[in-house]
Amino acid sequence: MEITVHFRHGAPPVINPLGTRFPANATVRPSYNISITLSSAVQNTTFVNVTSPAAGDWFIAAHLPEAAGRIEVKGFSTPCPYMFQADMFVLRLTDMPVLEPGVPMPHTVVSPAKPLHVKVFVPKHAAGMRFQLSSCVTSEQRACAVRVLLGSITLPQSFQKILTCMGSINCSLALESPPWEKWLQIMVESLGTGNASVKVEMLASFTVCRPGSTSSFLNFISLNQSQAVARPGAAGSSAPAAGGAPHNSSSQRGSCLQSQPVVREDLDVVSVRYRLLNGPSVPVNTRSPTLLLLNLNTGMDSGGSLVVNLLLNKTSVSLTNATVVACVSAASPVLSLNATRNCSTAFSQGYPLSVSTSSAEAMLIVLYPQTDDWFLSLQLLCPKGQGECTTAEAKVTVFSYLTPCFNDCGPYGQCSLLRRHGYLYAGCSCKAGWGGWSCTDDTKAQSVGAQNLATLLLTLSNLMFLPAIAVAVYRYYLVEASVYTYTMFFSTFYHACDQPGVAVMCIMDYDTLQYCDFLGSVVSIWVTILCMARVKKILKYVLFILGTLLIAMSLQLDRRGVWNMMGPCLFALVIMITAWVHHGAKRKHCYPSSWKRWVFYLLPGITLAFIAISVYAFMETNENYYYTHSIWHVLVACSVAFLLPPRDKHKKPWAWSQKLTCRYQICQNDREELYAVT
Repeated sequence: MEITVHFRHGAPPVINPLGTRFPANATVRPSYNISITLSSAVQNTTFVNVTSPAAGDWFIAAHLPEAAGRIEVKGFSTPCPYMFQADMFVLRLTDMPVLEPGVPMPHTVVSPAKPLHVKVFVPKHAAGMRFQLSSCVTSEQRACAVRVLLGSITLPQSFQKILTCMGSINCSLALESPPWEKWLQIMVESLGTGNASVKVEMLASFTVCRPGSTSSFLNFISLNQSQAVARPGAAGSSAPAAGGAPHNSSSQRGSCLQSQPVVREDLDVVSVRYRLLNGPSVPVNTRSPTLLLLNLNTGMDSGGSLVVNLLLNKTSVSLTNATVVACVSAASPVLSLNATRNCSTAFSQGYPLSVSTSSAEAMLIVLYPQTDDWFLSLQLLCPKGQGECTTAEAKVTVFSYLTPCFNDCGPYGQCSLLRRHGYLYAGCSCKAGWGGWSCTDDTKAQSVGAQNLATLLLTLSNLMFLPAIAVAVYRYYLVEASVYTYTMFFSTFYHACDQPGVAVMCIMDYDTLQYCDFLGSVVSIWVTILCMARVKKILKYVLFILGTLLIAMSLQLDRRGVWNMMGPCLFALVIMITAWVHHGAKRKHCYPSSWKRWVFYLLPGITLAFIAISVYAFMETNENYYYTHSIWHVLVACSVAFLLPPRDKHKKPWAWSQKLTCRYQICQNDREELYAVT
């Protein structure tokens, strides 16, 4: 058996083992996966080595290939369980040097086998970072060759930046939108031969973006707090963090972004709504991007779907060809939006959106968003040659929320919250042939006509019990007829309630209908075989009641166990064979004695019963269930009509004129009264 294992950092992997379609506007990026062949003879061990992994949660998902879809009776087949155990071994770096921003720091790479690891903290509102490597010399006074790796590994796609420096020439690397308020890992390794050490001087400087204020008082407080945390030197639209003086101007023209206050409202498990304090509409201009913070860093938000919906107010845009470009990104926002960029930041890839007067609405669905701070950046872009674009402003209505299942899995699905090893995530369980992540793939979906046909077949096939009921009543087997009526009624309405599509009717609780259907089916077989045994009435009815009580108990313990049906059948067959042997020995000939009884009744009934058991146990699948199970209903009901024994010889057929008296009888007392005369 070959299993597939998926890896992802920050959120569960989005997998599609069945090859179904995802909902429209959903973003799907493949996860890193490997295939492992498991054998029952030996234990298989596979190692996956990840050097410099990103900090945070890592998720692993494993699954088997697609099942055959057979409906197997519990106990007829032997299940084959596969155990998957994931162990993580971590080699940690201790006492890692810290690179202070704006301060050149000399370091030494001991040897090519021992690279140098340092880290630098990226402050909030950092628009860019510049890393510079200078004064590179070896211990042998030769020209050095070093390679610098910035960032960590995130599967499946790694956004590590590589800088190769040859000789003593200064080399540098500029990063746009580095991850805010996180440690950035930097590794320097020597490319030289031998064990010569390398001395280098490293400098990291940041360009900090000063956000502008809005009309909200709460936003004014939050922005002042964020400016107090930021490094000094955030003057003008952007300035190096190492120099300059702090600027407290609240003018929107002097800021590089406009931050809108957003409140997170937790509605339920994996259900969050983001509410804008200044109203659902946000102003968007061409001077600086408008920024919204979507907090998804609680650790329990990555099991749902993040939905972002943008709606442009056409009346607010005076320019016909203007476009509002938006980017949804994690860890850091996209601060320079234009038509050519693809919403990429320093170490991640965002998701682009755009609205215009011709297409005023856009939606984005991020499946299983990673645990982090998410940002929505919006900016107005105008065609070249329109001078009034600098003063133009657009109003965009933003609806953003986190939901367990998008659109609640639609009409043909059910949203389920699943818990694995303490982690909670959501998934859709589709029905009626629908598939996909949100049950939107109708490739194998059943039409409404097919659903109605399936319901009619599974329900109306139970009417084949009517001949069996008529035969039982005609032969004075009233208890058996009552059991068959019970079975027909509950089997009909259980299958009417069990349908996956729109043709559903439940007269009572589903679990109650299922229990009554299973109970009636097994008891019908029980009373039929005991009736064929022709034992004494008192013993037969005692076995009826006792067997029914034991069957009810076993069904409560395990409703789908194979011995719930096989046990009563075998026990009743033992009683029937014993009674038949006793009758044959007593009469000195075979029982039943009539060959017509064997040829025209018993053999056809037994044949129908065996065919019904074969269809039920070995032929049913998810695709053909509605007609194979209907055949099971028909065959079982017909076999009962054939197997019921004839009525007792001393009983006459139903004579309705004798049984039902429709007249009065007047009784007269003709006794004479004697009186004494004195």
